Amino acid sequence: MRLNPIPFWFLRHGETDWNAQGLSQGSTDIPLNLVGRMQADRAARALVGVGIATIVSSPLSRARVTAETVGAALSLPVSFDPDLQEVCFGEQEGQPMSDWYDDWIAGDFTPKAGETFAELQARTVRGINRATALPGPVLVVAHGALWRAFRHAAGMEANVRTPNALPLRVTPGTPWTIQALELPPLESPAGA
Repeated sequence: MRLNPIPFWFLRHGETDWNAQGLSQGSTDIPLNLVGRMQADRAARALVGVGIATIVSSPLSRARVTAETVGAALSLPVSFDPDLQEVCFGEQEGQPMSDWYDDWIAGDFTPKAGETFAELQARTVRGINRATALPGPVLVVAHGALWRAFRHAAGMEANVRTPNALPLRVTPGTPWTIQALELPPLESPAGA
């Protein structure tokens, strides 16, 4: 499948405790932590005025809450697409991130009971294409492995980590381009 050559915004969910601990989340539904909620608020403020018309999100709570925070700031509803859900990492979920990631992207390794990178990429393209067919500009709120699958489908280096809750403007072309919105530093959580 090919990506629709339509620009869109991408936002990875805010931080969770498992992100902070360096653990693979995959399809395990881990909620945002305090920092993640603050990151979602900051991203929402940054996206006011950029013209987003539609928000489509993964249904997992860390993405859903991030998307709903942005939706509230932009006075927009959020729709959900199961194809935007994070990959199933099977037995790797809850385990430390490690060197297996490159082999997984290359198709040389799949965690037991997990989803292949090719399977993730196929549903990523389906989900992003459905989203970008809606009135735009569209904001897609999803996950890190899904972002890697998008990058691979767009002909870019796949194994590039994107920070939590950093709004990215994605523009088609040869090559596709990605521009991050500049964000102010997070304020320290109360009591920290």
